[in-house]
Amino acid sequence: MAKHTKAPKGPSQRQLSVGEKVRHALTETLQRREILDPLLENAVISVTEVRMSPDLKLATAYVTVFGQENVDPYVQALNGHARFLRGRLTPALRQMKYMPEVRFRQDDSFDNYARIDALLRSPEVLRDTQGTADDEDDN
Repeated sequence: MAKHTKAPKGPSQRQLSVGEKVRHALTETLQRREILDPLLENAVISVTEVRMSPDLKLATAYVTVFGQENVDPYVQALNGHARFLRGRLTPALRQMKYMPEVRFRQDDSFDNYARIDALLRSPEVLRDTQGTADDEDDN
């Protein structure tokens, strides 16, 4: 009989673990303000998530900049300093065989949360949810 193996549905435990280590190392480096860039020096940058490729050679870091509507210039600046930041990751990830290449992307999950929250607070949804609560009280 042939064994049927299914492809994993999400990231492996190893990918998640390494992603967290990379996120912590990036956050510490950004907090120490080691990057000499006028745009990044006074910015409060948060690394919200790091997703690792299956071979652990590529790290995609999702960032947000507090107090800024347009994050694109900051993401471009971080991508410009990616090699420097990769070098700063080395002490924190010395147990890895290969040091991952880091790419920065804008984290738009907060925008998605705000959009969902606005939908849940819309009059149509409130009417439907309050009607359901009233129906349950009658039973």
